[in-house]
Amino acid sequence: MKQQANLIRAGQVIEHDGRRWTVLKQQIITPGKGGAFIQVEMRDLKSGNKTNERWRTADTVERLLTEEKEYTYSYTDGTNLVLMDPESYEQVHIPAELIGDAAAFLQDNMPVTVDLVEGDPVGIHLPQTVVLEVVEADPVVRGQTAASSYKPARLSNGVKTSVPPFIETGEKIVVRTEDASYVERSKG
Repeated sequence: MKQQANLIRAGQVIEHDGRRWTVLKQQIITPGKGGAFIQVEMRDLKSGNKTNERWRTADTVERLLTEEKEYTYSYTDGTNLVLMDPESYEQVHIPAELIGDAAAFLQDNMPVTVDLVEGDPVGIHLPQTVVLEVVEADPVVRGQTAASSYKPARLSNGVKTSVPPFIETGEKIVVRTEDASYVERSKG
């Protein structure tokens, strides 16, 4: 499906130079002189290579339609994630590189959404938040009363984050999966 270049958004899959690319970042640039253009950082789905491309805002690109399918995470087998289709109970092997750094947040039986283009997986999305235990947190520094003072902490999955001063080792907290940021104390 053809679309104008200025409508490209992160997460979309486009076809360019005979290859499929997933859009990582996009930015519309308006120079002082001349027309605006869009700069897109994208990754080749086959090779994994990244590139930057520029188009005028009036140019058109071929956008591929993605289908979303729900799966349940089972385990990691070498370089593949093993996911189960909750309807048919079939196991599917998907390359772990599609999830990137967010793999640290995978938990047994976690529901995940896989983006498919013509049956081929092109992206994996985790739930927005997960509950993790704080395994290491620095003690509170007396006199640090600023409202926005955070302290470093390490979570049960090995990821480091910043938490408010009242969070202690052993507590369970809700963490955002996209950037490992603290959301709130777990209510369970």
